[in-house]
Amino acid sequence: MAMTVLRFDMRAPEFSPAAPRELYAAALDMCAFADENDFTTVGLSEHHASPDGFLPSPLVMAGAVVGRTRRIPVNISALLVPLYDPVQLAEDLSVLDLISGGRVSVIAGIGYRPEEYAARGLRFEERGRLFDEGLETLLACWRHGAIERGGTRVAVTPRPGSRPHPVLMIGGSTPRAARRAARLGLPFAPPIADPALFDCYQEACRARGQEGFVVSPGEPSGTFVSRDPEATWEQIGPHVLHDARTYASWQPAGQRAYAHARGESVEALRAEGKYRVLTPEECLAYAAEKGERAAFHFPALVGGTPPEIGWRSLRLFVDEVMPYL
Repeated sequence: MAMTVLRFDMRAPEFSPAAPRELYAAALDMCAFADENDFTTVGLSEHHASPDGFLPSPLVMAGAVVGRTRRIPVNISALLVPLYDPVQLAEDLSVLDLISGGRVSVIAGIGYRPEEYAARGLRFEERGRLFDEGLETLLACWRHGAIERGGTRVAVTPRPGSRPHPVLMIGGSTPRAARRAARLGLPFAPPIADPALFDCYQEACRARGQEGFVVSPGEPSGTFVSRDPEATWEQIGPHVLHDARTYASWQPAGQRAYAHARGESVEALRAEGKYRVLTPEECLAYAAEKGERAAFHFPALVGGTPPEIGWRSLRLFVDEVMPYL
């Protein structure tokens, strides 16, 4: 069975005909649909200080998703740990773990946008220290149920249902991120498939006498399914272009992620292949070619895409592709 991921970042640029309330309602309905039709996972993202309303509260959104679903896992990628109080974060994730039955997992990220740190009154230059301290405190809260803070022993409740704690992975695209994951004894989930980076992590794990686990993103492409790809590209083109160009404008020098599209026109993005519109037959041909490595990532509301377009894509995939995978 191919991997099927329904992903939301909730951008709502001013030119979108869909209002934020409509997009959020559609996202929750789509998650329920994905749950009913055995999709692999729901993916949520986090960014702040974005004029188009990029999802700033993935924990709240994850709670809403698990309230509308019964089985489908929810992954937050990435959760910007340095921007949170780690004790509050431990509590919030424990509650999510309990109400979801362990369905919520997190890829912890350090963030790369100075304005997000400024919005929290934090120094971007201190992000490495803040990330390390936040992760260490988070893990201590879960492992011991209490921490020392300001000379006082503080109980941290509730304890999560998952043992030893909810699924937590470390993101990042640098050797330092790989070594951080090994040092903390956590899986490594970089945003780019880089064998040298994987090796760096595994070597650091072996040096500590432990076995590492890498979650590789492969080469995901945002997918729409259509009987008329040209017409669908005409509809989603401005939304995809907004998504790609805004995301690209955020990337600092050296930042690496497969999701970083470089095309500056709809035509260039089509050629680049990080967004694609496939017919049902093309979906099945792709799945046959890739075998167990086949993955369909559906950004059904990308860049404020009107929900009816995303719905047509999802329903066509469920009706004419999934039965044959």
